[in-house]
Amino acid sequence: MAEVITKQFTPYQPKAGEEYMNKNQLNHFRKILNDWKSELSHDIDRTVHTMQDEVTMFADPNDRASQESDMALELRNRDRERKLIKKIDETLRNIDGNEYGYCEGCGIEIGLKRLEARPTATLCIDCKTLDEMRERQVAK
Repeated sequence: MAEVITKQFTPYQPKAGEEYMNKNQLNHFRKILNDWKSELSHDIDRTVHTMQDEVTMFADPNDRASQESDMALELRNRDRERKLIKKIDETLRNIDGNEYGYCEGCGIEIGLKRLEARPTATLCIDCKTLDEMRERQVAK
């Protein structure tokens, strides 16, 4: 699932000797996640209103099929976004529980740069790479 943050944010600049996942860092990621969630929720609401406004019964079967196809694609996209909002909510709970920023696989720090690239990441790059290798082998 592709995760894209469309809003720009200022990358976190850690101070020398700063503790990993301190209050400032957690607040930085909480803001990124809440902004992202808000943007996704707004997109979902806009789509619902647009679809309600655009429902038209076309006499031509080709036009009707095209409209239904467009709506089905839009609904699949919104479903992906709904699942992403769920993942964002889980990540916000991890922040509140002081479990954010550490790999679920091996327990090491995920790293600020990786978390800014993918704020919902739960695995360090090494564990994620191994996970993807396993997935490819199972898929063969």
